[in-house]
Amino acid sequence: MRQIGLIIEDGFQVMGLAALSVFEFANEILKVPGYRVTLLSEHGGSVRSTMEIRIQTEPFNVMPDTLLVTGELQPGPISPGLAAYVARAAQEARRLAGLCTGAFVLAEAGVLDGRLVTTHWYHARSLAERFPGLKVDEDKIFLQDGNIWTSAGMTSAIDLALALIEDDHGAALARRVARLMVVYHRRPGGQSQFSALLELEPRSDRIRRALVHAKENLRNPLTVEELAEAASLSPRQFSRIFREETGKSPAKAVEMLRLEAACAMLAEGRHALEHVARDTGFADRDRMRRAFLRSYGHPPASLKRSLQLIGADE
Repeated sequence: MRQIGLIIEDGFQVMGLAALSVFEFANEILKVPGYRVTLLSEHGGSVRSTMEIRIQTEPFNVMPDTLLVTGELQPGPISPGLAAYVARAAQEARRLAGLCTGAFVLAEAGVLDGRLVTTHWYHARSLAERFPGLKVDEDKIFLQDGNIWTSAGMTSAIDLALALIEDDHGAALARRVARLMVVYHRRPGGQSQFSALLELEPRSDRIRRALVHAKENLRNPLTVEELAEAASLSPRQFSRIFREETGKSPAKAVEMLRLEAACAMLAEGRHALEHVARDTGFADRDRMRRAFLRSYGHPPASLKRSLQLIGADE
């Protein structure tokens, strides 16, 4: 049985506990106790969350197989005792993971120097500035560098935990756990933290309806006329309001949605480029290639190779 330790200290976020459900459901499927989870804090006892919820913890008397470290809403300095325990875990535990701002704790403990890491996008710049020896990628769901894992914010800790399950027991079990949790089966670590719909941030329901229609019908030509109809506006009104609310033309927004969907398909690693281009509405590889070069500076074939390498490491 593998022991999972999760460090929480006063000021932890309740969302950080969500990843533990992954191991709970894995045990349910395995029909044997494959994992034992222990909540840890430096001195043990009751620990208070930002919502004033108190949880009982054990002190740092054991070293688990896998140590997960949560962070605070506003990362700050850590105690010498916590730093020493995390530094020891980097040497003695099979895996060490920083969930969300837990990356700051790992960095303070000196275990991330020279490593490729991620954290919540909101704190990524601060992490890079405070710890210049790190290679911070602010746009990834999670990353693995050796035995050190780091995840982006909030629900991405679930993706990382599913990847740990896959690392231990294979993809089939991870998929079954994901289905029981009613989540998308482990988003690839290389997937972006950002959503095109969130980035566009339309203010009105009409423009939002048009974007949702586009996202759900990428195979369509998605002309201004089609989008305007989805928004219940005339094409001229639609084009004007769309640009006012999003700062983008409808054509550019549609390209962003197509690129996002194409990246997700490429990350799965099982689709030919022609298939990806067809399913995301680019029609052919050449048109998709030009869009990738405009937005990312490299072709989709290059991205596909890099994502497959990341997946192999995971």
